[in-house]
Amino acid sequence: MAAKKSPFFDTATTLGKIVAFFGISALCGVLAAGMIVPVAAIAKTGLTTGNNIVSALPSTFEKLPIPQPSRVLDTEGKEIATFYEQNREPVKLKDISPEMRKAIVSVEDERFYEHNGIDPKGIARAVVGNLTSSSRSGASTLTQQYVNNLLVNNQILTGSKDSTVSGQKEYSDKIRELKYAVAIEKEMSKDEILEGYLNLVLFSGREYGVQAAAQRFFSVDAKDLNLQQSAMLAGMVQLPNVYNPINNPERSLDRRNKVLGNMYRTGAITKKEYDKAVKSKLGTKPSSSASGCMAAGDDGYFCDYVTNLILKDKNFGKTKEDRQNLLFRGGLTIKTTLNSALNKQAAKDSREAIDPHAKSNKDIYSSLVSVEPGTGKILTMAQNTEYAPESKESGSRTFYNFAVESRLGGAGGFQGGSTMKPFTTLAWLHEGHHMYDKINAKKELFTASDKWRASCLPGGQTYTAKWEPKNASRGFYRTMTVDTGLYWSINSATVQEAKKVDLCTIADYATKVGLIDQKPVGGDGPAPINPANPSFVIGTASVTPLAQAAAFATFANKGEYCKPRAITSVEDKDGTNYKVPQQECSQEIDPQYVADLNGTLKKIATNRVSKGQVAGPIAGKTGTNNGATSTWFVGYSTGISSAAWVGRLKGQGEEEKKNWMHGKLINDQRAPEMVDSSTYAAPLWVDFMSKAVQQYDRGSFGSVSKAPKPKPKPKPKEEDSSDSSDNKSDSKKEDSKKEDSKKSDDNKSENKGKEKSKPTTPAKPGDSSND
Repeated sequence: MAAKKSPFFDTATTLGKIVAFFGISALCGVLAAGMIVPVAAIAKTGLTTGNNIVSALPSTFEKLPIPQPSRVLDTEGKEIATFYEQNREPVKLKDISPEMRKAIVSVEDERFYEHNGIDPKGIARAVVGNLTSSSRSGASTLTQQYVNNLLVNNQILTGSKDSTVSGQKEYSDKIRELKYAVAIEKEMSKDEILEGYLNLVLFSGREYGVQAAAQRFFSVDAKDLNLQQSAMLAGMVQLPNVYNPINNPERSLDRRNKVLGNMYRTGAITKKEYDKAVKSKLGTKPSSSASGCMAAGDDGYFCDYVTNLILKDKNFGKTKEDRQNLLFRGGLTIKTTLNSALNKQAAKDSREAIDPHAKSNKDIYSSLVSVEPGTGKILTMAQNTEYAPESKESGSRTFYNFAVESRLGGAGGFQGGSTMKPFTTLAWLHEGHHMYDKINAKKELFTASDKWRASCLPGGQTYTAKWEPKNASRGFYRTMTVDTGLYWSINSATVQEAKKVDLCTIADYATKVGLIDQKPVGGDGPAPINPANPSFVIGTASVTPLAQAAAFATFANKGEYCKPRAITSVEDKDGTNYKVPQQECSQEIDPQYVADLNGTLKKIATNRVSKGQVAGPIAGKTGTNNGATSTWFVGYSTGISSAAWVGRLKGQGEEEKKNWMHGKLINDQRAPEMVDSSTYAAPLWVDFMSKAVQQYDRGSFGSVSKAPKPKPKPKPKEEDSSDSSDNKSDSKKEDSKKEDSKKSDDNKSENKGKEKSKPTTPAKPGDSSND
């Protein structure tokens, strides 16, 4: 039958427009499908009562949305995860196979195209059946069922507790349903009603609508359903659980064949088609579409991060419940920054670095997160564990996202160790010093008599009662350039730099690029790094891998910091766009300071870490805290910045030697006596970045400021030429001795990983040894 034209028909918004017309009010109550109203029963209520009920029905209706799943997509548009309470994917009628349309009409309402919403013949047949049989049969038309499904949806959304179970409704409720059915027939064509019904009705479990059902049981689209498949799905509508082909295949087969018989009886199919279909097997090919981040595989932690961003953002609803309803019912399309192919590689490398199934690794984990310099886009967010409830048997599963802060589902950060040292160097450059300046790094003990400049604190200074920042190698308690001190990550050198600058400048640079102390001493929550305790300059603050990757991306981007962002757009099923954080970048560091800093960090990444395995230019910084309960390498090219972390989650307390990773069993093998960033974190970074840098820009880090040429010595007088020659010779010998001494010390430091060191417990918690 040809469809009637209706100004209300728009496939993309049909369900919403219908709900707008048939939304339920408090007066109407809640209606349910499947109940018959015998003619005698209607008469029994009285004509006056019926007229009163009809007259009392509202003329305007609240629009309530039909639930649709939300989808999270990666940067290429690939689906990462879906969120739903009702798995539904609305499709146009033309995208539903003719066999499916015929099957549902034949079994649910064979006179669908003949009545005006109410079928008197069907009611009469049901009355006779109910009077002559102990069983009850329904007389609801497809139109009535459709209306009832809309009203049930209203009940769910409004939180009404009124019953919608068939057999528990009052006759007045049924009269209302009948009026709505007649009214909807005046506003919609038959094909519109059929389309709406097939997109709305429950088929099984959380599968709503024919498209979701076709995928669930046959792994095909609704347009490709054949005759026997269509008959099976149509037969499920009456009792979805009873006729589920997976749980009850025999009942499902019997029900399918009865539907086929009904289709043959009504002339919807031929005898030949019936004979062939009824002999076929069910032929199910189930597929699953799990809801939420647990189905996202390696992308589970990024998915969880995105979910938390939405549930915390009032742009998506006033309350958390509103935001949850929108996520699970609003049909959102959430586009993100994730490079899922690269993230899969990051997860693989993380597991290879720290095996989550190794018996020794119950509290040892790895994390790898990447950010794009210049945009702040989060490219990867992976770790060595599976996104799932924790298991007592192993440390292979957890919901904790090691990359982010606690309020967004994270572990709350880890001590940064020597990755903090570049910020002291930036303060050094900021105050007019240079990388080639020399500092005396001999001092090992600081007491209350040592005052530290801190302009942002009361009195403009601070001190520490007793502090002994140790070097891993004894040979570096000497005078050296700032460049050398940073290259070899010498604690005593960094501390002497900090002693000559404003501690507040150091902390301020860290804050400007997003490094927040997640576990401040004596604090109630995350806060900017506090310069009151000078030990922060060598990494006592707890920072997250995501913040580290974004902060070092600033060094890759000539001093311009970009806030990390995971979501690029959110649009609902009706085309409404929601406000999301846009790209936010700001120049926070002088480009020349960054270029000078990169001159040293480039040598660290290239000579000490990569050694030719990662195509350059690259730069980065190592980091290890006392006991190696937190080890890092954070490095970058101009196109991608990645933070690799390996350490403990529960046993982070470095004061307890039982938590130290030095010489412990890791990956079921004995670790070196001196574990540092080069043991696990840096190799993880190298493995990942050797592939990752190929996908992104690899430009120059800028030109380093050159040291001034020494002033020429005045020419000696002619009569002193012989003495001058002797002095020159002596000078060369002395320089040679100094160079030999320097090489010896450098070699000792380079081999420090093989030497046994005894870091001491600091005066204040969290002091870090050099890396």
